[in-house]
Amino acid sequence: MDNTTTATQALRAGRATPGSIAPGEEPGPHDGSGSGGPGSQSATTSATAAATTTTTARRSRPRLSADGPLVSIGGPLVVLAMVLGVWYFISYVVLEPSRRFLMPAPHVVITEGFMGDNLPAMLDALERTTVVALTGLAIAFVIGVVWAILMSQETWAERSLFPYAVVLQCIPILALVPLIGFWFGFGFTARVFVCVLIALFPIVSNTLFGLKSVDPGLRRLFRLHHAGRLTVLRKLEAPAALPALFEGLRVAAGLSVVGAIVGDFFFKQGDPGIGILIDTYRARLQSPELFASILLASLLGVAVFLAFGLLSRKVVGRWYNAEDQR
Repeated sequence: MDNTTTATQALRAGRATPGSIAPGEEPGPHDGSGSGGPGSQSATTSATAAATTTTTARRSRPRLSADGPLVSIGGPLVVLAMVLGVWYFISYVVLEPSRRFLMPAPHVVITEGFMGDNLPAMLDALERTTVVALTGLAIAFVIGVVWAILMSQETWAERSLFPYAVVLQCIPILALVPLIGFWFGFGFTARVFVCVLIALFPIVSNTLFGLKSVDPGLRRLFRLHHAGRLTVLRKLEAPAALPALFEGLRVAAGLSVVGAIVGDFFFKQGDPGIGILIDTYRARLQSPELFASILLASLLGVAVFLAFGLLSRKVVGRWYNAEDQR
């Protein structure tokens, strides 16, 4: 009687008591549908094992690493193949033979531009442009870091000096060409000055951001130990600003190459750079040589950008890489 009452109450509650028999039900083998029987435990164990196996299999599937050679090399090669295909299509399908000089095929650029008699002159001009770009970058680095340090020490200094950095970034170089020519002549010094103007702002802004992004708790800790400004700058702010500083330096390195080439167009006295050769080939309508010199200048910019990116990873380390922080 007690068993029947207990089973009836369990059924009314919406669940059956394990091992109980309802009225009128014949006893038989347990089907394992209950929550506490041996069959239920076996099914639960099997389901857990299957889920664990599936999760392990999913985790063990190989993934393409963002830093792997297949992604870092294969991706640019695929894009390069697409660009060459579009280039050939425009040269041989879109353009008529009489107008093909506007965009010669890539193999024509290589054979007539790089492998002709103009290659030594291109390499000499590229060397001079590299010297101008690196000289301007070095000067911009020194000025930019000192400028950012001065602004990071006091709020009033940042409010007073940072607007002028923005002004230098916004003024067109063409508007300053006459003044630069009057002040520095039309040779090497004027080209370096153009590089400094173009490459200065990324260094100033990134260095200032790095110096101001120090954890306030660490600042309070240094203040608690009565550390002076020079100690805080040398042991706390400067190490914290290195990642942002090198990011700005990498951007400024590419811009310095642009500044050196732009300076060649306006200041043509002295030894010619790659920009002067580009202007000369344009005036002579020498399309293969023109495209070859443009490609050479582009390769210089990419090489400088990658070189400073490698330098930043060697000096600072990979701990600041955004991909490693995910």
